[in-house]
Amino acid sequence: MTQNTPPRYEPFGWHHWPDHFFMSYQFRRGLGETQEGGGSVSECFQAASKMIPGDLESWHTEWMHVANRNLQRGDEAHQRGHIRSAMNAWLRAVDYYRSAEFWLEHDDPRRLATFTLCEQASAKWLQYLPGEVVEIPYENGKTLPAYFIKSPVGGEKQPVLISFGGLDSFKDELWFMTGRGAVQRGIAVLLVDGPGQGGALRRQGIVSRYDYEVPVGRCIDWLEARSDIDPQRIAVSGSSMGGYYAARAGSKEHRLAACISHGAIWDIEKRFADRGENHPLAVHMKWVLGAKTMAEAVEKAKPFKLEGVLDEMRCPYLVLHGGHDVLGVDTVKLVHDYAKARGIDVTLRLTSEEETGAEHCQHDNPTLGQEIIADWLADIFKIDQTQLSFNP
Repeated sequence: MTQNTPPRYEPFGWHHWPDHFFMSYQFRRGLGETQEGGGSVSECFQAASKMIPGDLESWHTEWMHVANRNLQRGDEAHQRGHIRSAMNAWLRAVDYYRSAEFWLEHDDPRRLATFTLCEQASAKWLQYLPGEVVEIPYENGKTLPAYFIKSPVGGEKQPVLISFGGLDSFKDELWFMTGRGAVQRGIAVLLVDGPGQGGALRRQGIVSRYDYEVPVGRCIDWLEARSDIDPQRIAVSGSSMGGYYAARAGSKEHRLAACISHGAIWDIEKRFADRGENHPLAVHMKWVLGAKTMAEAVEKAKPFKLEGVLDEMRCPYLVLHGGHDVLGVDTVKLVHDYAKARGIDVTLRLTSEEETGAEHCQHDNPTLGQEIIADWLADIFKIDQTQLSFNP
């Protein structure tokens, strides 16, 4: 397959292969995360230049090439005692491996192998932060893999943001989407693979569930057992499909002090209903929900809705959504207006074409998304940023 239409800039960001919409969308996602440390612009374009438009095998090959190069570069820098360079290279490798894994079939042995390399790169990077690789006790002896990262400016008892991804994002990407901004502002983060995500799905077969207050509650239990966090200032965020997860948890789990839907979702059944077996993400949707067909996935998604649920929200609630989200903007006003009509302290932030960050979850400019989320949360937690010290 060849590229016929030249790349161009759209309201939602750089569109690299216009004839291959979802491949371009995923490239835009990786390209945007370079500015949060998840790669370099030159390496992303170098990889893309060698890909065959529409050829997902070449996608895997080229991302693996730059990922392996950065992992090796990091290891060599580490051996020489160049720790900062090693950390930078490992962090780039994390997101390159995430991209390399993305389009592989879930039963392709390379998928778990690539995911494992991603986690190993994360662990190498984390060892030089106030960071921990942890397992949150879940159900039936199973656990939720997570990373706990304290803020260097957060004090002895830190507020915490519990962060989840969505349909296809997992803990190792969340640093580039929500984590870094929180830590910069004195807020610790717990980046979690919840049911249907990351290592929970890939290694333990834990599929998604509509009542996400259960896994969020397990995370709060784990946090409350620590002496270095403030149990009165625990928030939850969920990105993309996680916008539903967070809102559901924020409505049902009243130990939460704040809730963020990083992408508004009202009803997942309706979101899935128009995506048949030939949809590019159909295989992943079925895997996440433990379904054999898209019809079964749609059926399993029926309870995933906020109507009659959002009424129970008691904490402040932020809805952040891209104004030109390629996956849709139709439910944003519905979520906001429903919450407002029920007396919820809700804030709506719709990013525009002019300011950029107008893509799904601000993938074209994740720094802007992080700034909006983290500043709102810092205000909710009454953090005086003028009193923080900042590292270059």
